Amino acid sequence: MFSSFMPESDIGATNAVNIFNQHTILFSASVKDLYGSVKLIGKDTSSVIRARECLKQCRLQYKRLAFFTSYFFPSETAIYNAPPKYEVEEPELELVEPMGLQQIEALLYDDNVPAHKNELLAQADAVYTSANDLKSLLYNFKATDSQVLESLRIEMIRINALYISGYDAPLLKTGMLEAAEANKAMLQVLQPYFKQNAVDGKGLEQTLTSAIDYLSVHNQFDAFNRMEYLKKYGLPMQHQLSVFIKKEKLELNTTAYLDYNAPNMFSRGFLKNMDTSVRKNQTEIMALGKRIFFDTGLSGNGKVSCATCHRPEQFFNDGKVKSASLVADSVLKRNTPTLLYSGKQHFQFWDGRAANLSEQVKTVIFNPLEMGGKPELLVKNIVGAARYSATFKNLFPDSKTTKQYINDIALSVAVYVNSLNPLNSPLDRYMNGDERAMTADQIKGFNLFMGKAQCGTCHFVPYFNSLTPPFYNVSELEIIGTTRTDNLTKPIADNDLGRYDLYRIKYYRQAFKTPTVRNAQKTGPYMHNGAFKTLESVMDFYNKGGGAGLGINIPEQTLPSKPLNLTKQESEQVIQFINSLTDTPAA
Repeated sequence: MFSSFMPESDIGATNAVNIFNQHTILFSASVKDLYGSVKLIGKDTSSVIRARECLKQCRLQYKRLAFFTSYFFPSETAIYNAPPKYEVEEPELELVEPMGLQQIEALLYDDNVPAHKNELLAQADAVYTSANDLKSLLYNFKATDSQVLESLRIEMIRINALYISGYDAPLLKTGMLEAAEANKAMLQVLQPYFKQNAVDGKGLEQTLTSAIDYLSVHNQFDAFNRMEYLKKYGLPMQHQLSVFIKKEKLELNTTAYLDYNAPNMFSRGFLKNMDTSVRKNQTEIMALGKRIFFDTGLSGNGKVSCATCHRPEQFFNDGKVKSASLVADSVLKRNTPTLLYSGKQHFQFWDGRAANLSEQVKTVIFNPLEMGGKPELLVKNIVGAARYSATFKNLFPDSKTTKQYINDIALSVAVYVNSLNPLNSPLDRYMNGDERAMTADQIKGFNLFMGKAQCGTCHFVPYFNSLTPPFYNVSELEIIGTTRTDNLTKPIADNDLGRYDLYRIKYYRQAFKTPTVRNAQKTGPYMHNGAFKTLESVMDFYNKGGGAGLGINIPEQTLPSKPLNLTKQESEQVIQFINSLTDTPAA
């Protein structure tokens, strides 16, 4: 595909290709060393330690290439950094086996490493074969300066959101060293651009150099001050690179959701709209949707509105374990989540069964247990009502059928729900310049959340949900083994199968969407079943390794089952950080 790209300019594209070429040789050699160390694995501890050290060096070498391979050859090089778990490719429902460096890490930290020697050899051999073929990808290859610079933009997001959280090396805990290597590679690539425009590039070059120095000195994973790094280096570099690219007139955006006009990943507008239900007259549709949201005419019995369960004064949930059903003396299957930031996901409901907000709205309206809506009654009570009819005719003049009217209602409510992204919490204010917005314990909690506690490897910044960096084009589901109650001394397995009810694939058994932890202080009880009454009990559950860590048989659990070994004070500091994600409610 890329052979069709002819360079618009070549300030540094050729240099970037040469750097990639040089580092492929070093990377290939490091994989060869890794393979050799795996061959020597025996029952002695020293052979395993040697293999882990070789894996570490291999990962560091790869991070010098990651900006380039991930951007220009994403499918060919996925093997190097794929997750260590089975993944289901939708909509084909094809299984992707765990492979590559992350899977090797998981095997090298198993309780019985020698038992996995054959698989380790197979994995190392596959990586080595692929690494040796990297040069062949450059046949007839051309890149533009705009592409090279965009690849660096995306790599900065990886560093800030993934590398420093230990997302792809949670056991080696080499995230800081890997971030340093990635920054070194970027500094190399940018040299020709700095040479041409030394004035505009000076600030960025200084920040990059300082970041590398900082990471090289402060490289202990658990003790690393992520907040200090982001505030002093990571976020300023995002902005400086963006300004520099604009001044060089080399702007390019090939992504679906990233907005490069935002200064950094904690800026409002960093991500474009996730939901497709947006029109040019969005403001008017949103105002209509807001009115309908509170209208009991949506329901079959005329007594229930969206706000019945999603109460604004309760941060758009209802504070119940499970909401009441329309059937007397019964409740709904799952806990009612907050609607705040629900538009910042790629699917809806706990099991992800709705592809977008409009589909979710229709599902809820016509669910006989939730709102019990009837199509003809809905059109009569909403579209045909005097308070709405003129607005509907103005906003949707082409709608004539019941189906079209229902789509209009769902779209209107969806656009309103999609607007519920306040981003005015203490964390947001702190990240955007208010140094007094967070307490010392909340900052320590952020560092733990993004580090030792491993929360940030599933609840990704900036929305702290399943929206996965760097492209934010995927929402992840996880299997954490949620128990039926929060009594962890006598854990009982929950019987809700999650996404498995939609697709009978064992890797979906008890898989649920990772919700946002923004406003979690105000939106308990927690988990898909509402079984956890407090954030303290939630932290205790994760600290013990989820369901599998508690001794429940959950073979496909994606949450690491080993204890986090957080102290009581550390758990409390994580909770203090979560509290700093509480927005100021709108009037």
